[in-house]
Amino acid sequence: MEEVKLHGNCFSPFSCRVTWALKLKGIPFENIEEDLSNKSPLLLQYNPVNKQIPVLVHVGKPICESMIILEYIEETWPQNPLLPTDPFERVVARFWIKFAEEMGPTMWMMFRTSGEEQEKFKKESLEMLKTIEEMALGVGDHEKKFFGGDQISLVDLAFGAHAHWLLEVIEKVVGVKLLEDHKFPRLHAWIQNFKQVPVINQNLPDSDQMVLTFKRNRERLLASS
Repeated sequence: MEEVKLHGNCFSPFSCRVTWALKLKGIPFENIEEDLSNKSPLLLQYNPVNKQIPVLVHVGKPICESMIILEYIEETWPQNPLLPTDPFERVVARFWIKFAEEMGPTMWMMFRTSGEEQEKFKKESLEMLKTIEEMALGVGDHEKKFFGGDQISLVDLAFGAHAHWLLEVIEKVVGVKLLEDHKFPRLHAWIQNFKQVPVINQNLPDSDQMVLTFKRNRERLLASS
């Protein structure tokens, strides 16, 4: 059997993306938990450019950056496909994956800022959530359970990081509620559907511990700014 290892951290949304994809594909792998304050020599060897997790090591070859890793997984193990076969639908999926990647930094800035600056990023984040609500999850009778329809896809894994980490952390740690259920009913329904998938639900970090960890990180960030 081909050797597959994942260098990651259980509190990282980017690591969890990779874990979800591997488990949805049924790929056995060794999980190597990295201490982000004391990164292992192997991690630094495998990712000398930005020295970050996650890193997937497949038969000795390292692949870095979570969405690049997910594309690699999809191409290497075609079973249980996470992208549509239709070329146009694949392009649409990649468009929303890119949107998710661009949305992340803006939302994270709410976590790193306060006052007027935070309000600016809150407004930008709400606009992005509105775009997803109105354009990515169907309209009227054509509302979707997941971004790709009835089956979970790479788009869901891309946005999944925001669903559990950003929205929950921002609400509980920063004290700002972005996802009002009555304003974003499709997104709210999608989050519930996403977290009910067994592979997702069984591979989410403990919410209370995650909030404590991010609260300490936020305090440190604000103190140093």
